[in-house]
Amino acid sequence: MRSGDHESNPHQPRSDKAAGEIKWQQQLAKWFEAACRLEVLSPKPGNVNPQHAFADATVEDFLKSAAAAAPWIAAASRQPLGISILQATQATRAVVSHNTNLGILLLTAPLAAVPEKQSLLEGIESVLGASSLDDSRDVYEAIRLANPGGLGKAAEQDISEPPSLSLMECMRLAADRDLIAAEYCNGFRRVLDLGLRWLCESVQVTAIPEQQVTWLALRLLADAEDSLIVRKCGWEIAGEARRLAQAVLSAGWPSERGVDHFRKLDSFLRTDGNRRNPGTTADFVAAILFAAMRDGLWGVAVGGSFRDNAVS
Repeated sequence: MRSGDHESNPHQPRSDKAAGEIKWQQQLAKWFEAACRLEVLSPKPGNVNPQHAFADATVEDFLKSAAAAAPWIAAASRQPLGISILQATQATRAVVSHNTNLGILLLTAPLAAVPEKQSLLEGIESVLGASSLDDSRDVYEAIRLANPGGLGKAAEQDISEPPSLSLMECMRLAADRDLIAAEYCNGFRRVLDLGLRWLCESVQVTAIPEQQVTWLALRLLADAEDSLIVRKCGWEIAGEARRLAQAVLSAGWPSERGVDHFRKLDSFLRTDGNRRNPGTTADFVAAILFAAMRDGLWGVAVGGSFRDNAVS
């Protein structure tokens, strides 16, 4: 055998594989942070953005959270789903004192866990199906640590008690009242089917990336009642937010007429001390952007802007 033959160095394939895995994790982390950054910097109605901070949350909080969580979300490609979500939550809590990204972590970790050589649609079902009781325990701990608003009590597998079912089974119990839990049960349809399709449509509405993200948020809010608004304010308020979002789209935002409707929606959502904040919608926006970047449908952030924001 020649000294230059591949087989002459049995350690080289393993080294190449390890280097490739590290590179992939670094790329996942970059996509995650870029998605979170664009989400919070876009002028979405009712959410924290550069023009509007909350009393207990600023744009800087979300940017610090994204940077802290990114390597742990990327680690989902090599370790169990639940521990990645828990570690990302712990890293977030180390830099901010309140919940900024739990929903984003729950939605992006399964996407990051899909093997590099598979598309998200090809791999997501296997990732979700492999989740276990240990994943449930870690995710429950993450939820308790993040302490999101409006959780209430559940008849089965309440967050205050140790879970006894797999993560998928726990999510199935909550699917009728929580859009993120429903994603685990429907193969991430809202992210990978509807969400990516609507992101594509946003390119036809406006050429400005931040406005495309805002249009995506409006489309999501118009489609279904935001779970966070439902938990904190009830179905009636959530339904009114959905109706107002539909009116914004019908008026042709970002046209001048649409801008008037947008202001009305934004004002409605910021009433009552920001309790009407459509936080679940924002979580989906970040996850959809991550999915689009991961599957090569959205340009990689370069110097604070996007090289190619055309989705096809």
